[in-house]
Parts: sequence; structure tokens; C-alpha cells
Amino acid sequence: MTAQTIFDQLCALFPTEYVKWRVGPTNERSKKPDERLEGEPLAYIDARAVMDRFDSVLGPERWQCTYTPGVGASIVCNIGVLIGDEWIWKADGAGPSDTEPEKGALSDAFKRAAVRWGVARYLYDLDVRWVPLDDRKRITKVTMQWLAEQHDKFAKRITA
Repeated sequence: MTAQTIFDQLCALFPTEYVKWRVGPTNERSKKPDERLEGEPLAYIDARAVMDRFDSVLGPERWQCTYTPGVGASIVCNIGVLIGDEWIWKADGAGPSDTEPEKGALSDAFKRAAVRWGVARYLYDLDVRWVPLDDRKRITKVTMQWLAEQHDKFAKRITA
């Protein structure tokens, strides 16, 4: 496989059911009393789906990852891909997450390094606006359905 073929296959879109959403910035601090609580939906893929993508495109023996300390409490994930007889490495890092800080840092660094290989990079291009949140600052089920539809529309548009 050529490097371009590998990259193209790693960049392939994920089925909508693999795309998860979390809330990014909210208007909680700036909203007026009569305004609804809103937040920016951020799309992501679970680390296991990323591992599966590398395995399915390359085979488990043609990619690997290592971790090195980053700045402060951050961790850097280095992902190597065997192209021909040469290992090519790309890396990115992340700091501790709010829940399970160490595990979150490892997972986030891995997913960010995978984006450098093109895995799920297109999720940054989804055009989704701020959405209403429930009282617990979560995305509602109705809005989750709308976000899934936006992913489907985006996928159809860029693969047409």
C-alpha cells in the first residue's frame, strides 16, 4: 500500500453511530435570565474505534504507539505507521481530563495523534451551531438526533 492509500483509508468517514458528542463552551456565565442555556457540541470518536481503524487499514502489526511525558502534567502519544520498510511517526499530546485524569490524558493524546494521521479529522469541519442544553448542561436526546442528522448530511455532501 502506498502512503497516500493508507492516508486516504485512515481518513474515511465513520458511521454516524460511532460519532459521540460532548458539550464544549457554554453561555452559562453570559446568558441573561430569559435566555436558554446553550453549549457548543463537540464531536469525537472513542479511542477503541480509532484503534479498530488502524487495525483494519494497516493490520495490528503495521502500527504502534508509545507515550512520552509532555509539558507539565501532559502526555504525548506517538503513533508509528509502517510504510514499506520505514516507520513514520506522528505525535500529539493532551493533559489530564476532568474525569479519570490519567486515563483521559492517554486517550485524548492517542486520539489527537491519530487525527494527525487523518483519523476523524473531518469532525472538526462539521458545521454545527450552539445547541440547547438541559438543566444538567447536557445535550438533549432530540438535539442528539439532530446532530446525527447533521453528520449524515455532511457525510453525503463530502462523499458525493
